[in-house]
Amino acid sequence: MWFDVVLVTILVICVITDLKSRKIYNKVIFPGLLIALFSQVLLHGWAGLGTAMVGFMIGLGILLIPYLLGGMGAGDVKLLALIGALKGSHFVLETAFYMALIGALMAVVILLFHPQVIRRVKELVYFCYGMRHGIKLPMTSFRQGKLSATYPYGVAIAGGAIMSLFLEGMNVLW
Repeated sequence: MWFDVVLVTILVICVITDLKSRKIYNKVIFPGLLIALFSQVLLHGWAGLGTAMVGFMIGLGILLIPYLLGGMGAGDVKLLALIGALKGSHFVLETAFYMALIGALMAVVILLFHPQVIRRVKELVYFCYGMRHGIKLPMTSFRQGKLSATYPYGVAIAGGAIMSLFLEGMNVLW
């Protein structure tokens, strides 16, 4: 129960800061990590520290490659690692699964409502319609650079962790 309270508190703070400034701050993550490690040792002994470290490494490993490729912020990686340290390897793997689903859904919604996407789809429809009738229309927005939209992935991580908390003990995935 203690770990759940700490986890939800950290998640709420990280979601708020991620939504406001697109940042997950170290001043939230590092104290949470210290609380996780000390709590695991106090409640479960050295085996608890081992569980926390394995969970931490799995959480870190899941998002490390996307971070190194530039698709993810370091705060997101540290948040998932912290979740692993708090709740262990099984929980962080479930969180990662739900996080991926929620993140994909968020990306689709953001892309559907992004002004550049709407403009490009309209232009593509006009272009195809023109080609059908023998008129060649220029496609200027496709030459203007890449389409980029960022979104706070910490929200997806938090959503995955909350889903894992609610489904904990039900063995939905495993």
